[in-house]
Amino acid sequence: MVMAVPKTLHFALLIITVHFLLLEASLNHPDLQPLLDFKASTDKADTLTTWNTTSDLCSWIGVSCLQNRVSRLVLENLQLSGSFESLTQLTQLRVLSLKNNQFSGSVPNLSNFTALKLLFLSHNELSGEFPASVPSLFRLYRLDLSFNNFSGQIPSAVNRLTHLLTLRLEGNQFSGQVSGLNLPNLQDLNVSGNHLSGPIPESMSGFPQSAFAQNQALCGSPMQPCKTIVTDPTKPGTDGAIASPLNPGTNPTSIVSSTPSSIPTNTNTNPTQNKHQNPGKPGSAKMSSVALIAIILGDFVVLAVISLLLYCYFWRNYVKDKRRSKLLEGEKIVYSSSPYPNPNPNQAGYERGSMVFFEGVRRFELEDLLRASAEMLGKGGFGTAYKAVLDDGSVVAVKRLKDANVGGRREFEQHMEVLGRLRHPNLVSFKAYYFAREEKLLVSDYMPNGSLFWLLHGNRGPGRTPLDWTTRLKIAAGAARGITFIHNTCKSLKLNHGNIKSTNILLDKTGTARVSDFGLSIFCPPNTPSRSNGYRAPELSSSDGRKQSQKSDVYSFGVLLLELLTGKCPSMIDGGGPGMGYGGGAVDLPRWVQSVVREEWTAEVFDLELMRYKDIEEEMVGLLQVAMACSSASPDQRPSMGQVVKMIDEIRGVEMSPCHETLDSVTDSPCLSEGVSQ
Repeated sequence: MVMAVPKTLHFALLIITVHFLLLEASLNHPDLQPLLDFKASTDKADTLTTWNTTSDLCSWIGVSCLQNRVSRLVLENLQLSGSFESLTQLTQLRVLSLKNNQFSGSVPNLSNFTALKLLFLSHNELSGEFPASVPSLFRLYRLDLSFNNFSGQIPSAVNRLTHLLTLRLEGNQFSGQVSGLNLPNLQDLNVSGNHLSGPIPESMSGFPQSAFAQNQALCGSPMQPCKTIVTDPTKPGTDGAIASPLNPGTNPTSIVSSTPSSIPTNTNTNPTQNKHQNPGKPGSAKMSSVALIAIILGDFVVLAVISLLLYCYFWRNYVKDKRRSKLLEGEKIVYSSSPYPNPNPNQAGYERGSMVFFEGVRRFELEDLLRASAEMLGKGGFGTAYKAVLDDGSVVAVKRLKDANVGGRREFEQHMEVLGRLRHPNLVSFKAYYFAREEKLLVSDYMPNGSLFWLLHGNRGPGRTPLDWTTRLKIAAGAARGITFIHNTCKSLKLNHGNIKSTNILLDKTGTARVSDFGLSIFCPPNTPSRSNGYRAPELSSSDGRKQSQKSDVYSFGVLLLELLTGKCPSMIDGGGPGMGYGGGAVDLPRWVQSVVREEWTAEVFDLELMRYKDIEEEMVGLLQVAMACSSASPDQRPSMGQVVKMIDEIRGVEMSPCHETLDSVTDSPCLSEGVSQ
């Protein structure tokens, strides 16, 4: 008779089997032995207590894995000492931080770290010359060797690190010159507290003085100016020597100026001869009348030129102020009818325009708008936008639909009635509109913090404040909510934005993302080339005449997410720079990203400005997956905007409550035109 095995025994055997399988997998891990060797040689105080053969190494203190290989090793403030040479076998390492320990000796050969992007070795006791293998780490973004005992020169081979954003070498004993350094993408530099000398290269002059402090022999901007070398061509053997002060006993009449074109003050020692040459003034040269006239004429010409320049400068500013003083002057806006009563209403073509305000908006007269001081904000696909400051100090944005194909008054008013009722924290609300036969204006809220386009692409280079990752993710979430609201507001009309791009994502005074220019794509003139082809869904480029849809909005939003992640502008004309396009033309951002991801170098797509932030790689990869799903070539494979909002919130760690979900219109909401009075 066979005894029945209890179920609890079955379960225990299963647990033991799984444990041994995991243990076997861990023991066969290619990165296990290098880590154990590192612990044995450096961890004298046994602080790495979780590092043992009975657990998964990817769960050890300071260890992170990607695709079952160690990709991050962050071991800071652990009193580790000795050498970390055993770590050089971790060939898939991307981040290595050993700050604030007691490592000593020279840095081992790091050439195996072909994927390394961040290297932090500061506040240790490392010595020797600049690590010879570091310039071979061509994917490196951040390098920190500060506060060690390194000596010798900083080699020019560092220039091979073309992606380098951070170079921290302060608090060492480096010597020699830095004039040979040329790192065009560098944004964070500190070489203070060394023994460096010579001029600072112009490419580094934009960094603060603190970056070069405590190097007494360094000169040039932003430090003290370099001393000018003065030579005396009349004296052999003094070429390149600094001119010395005159000796008190030297005869001044025998001094020769170091400037070849200078004339000695007195080369004739015979005063009698001078008297014969200048009878009017003994002992001095008399200025001729011709020279005197030339000097007077020269002074007059100089004064005339200066006066002309000042006149041109102030006149140009005056003209500029005049152009900005009136909203309607710059482009000669002509109304088919004045807001004032026309003396002849029976005149052919007479049509009186009027301002139409939406519910809940403070009203003003058209004359107030015409008198407003204005500043042009930019020119888009449908016309020119202005910032207008009314007499009472309130500020609005005015878009002149000069290039729009509006059609009849009734069609325009019906469409604006729908758009004018859309109110959401992530939309730029319309306030009013003006319609006349030859002039159409849209008035909306003014957004003081500009557009996402300028935050991403404006003024890139040293001294720029980058758009940080948290802000980018917040903008993506806000824009997604605004577009979702448009899509779900009226299911019967199936509203869509039609022109999603970074210039149409604006930021209000609190930094909240607001979607603008929604619903205006129906006014786009036929057969007009789009200025935002980089965001345009592929099905809209086909010959079957498809129109904008909610799915094409999703594609455009996916391209917008790629723009946030890569820092590249999809509608920018590419000159063939590295990684940007395909030898000229508009950058096809989705295709470029897909090609890079296929080569298994996903991290290469991300904006260099994002590499300064730690512990965001997982979030960036998550948003990249959302962006690639949105920008799928097939409309049926794209998610809805409601699904996109949920995915972005999951990346941000935001839990959506039912009330929150309804407020943001992620679920269906009734059409505003049904049962709502104006």
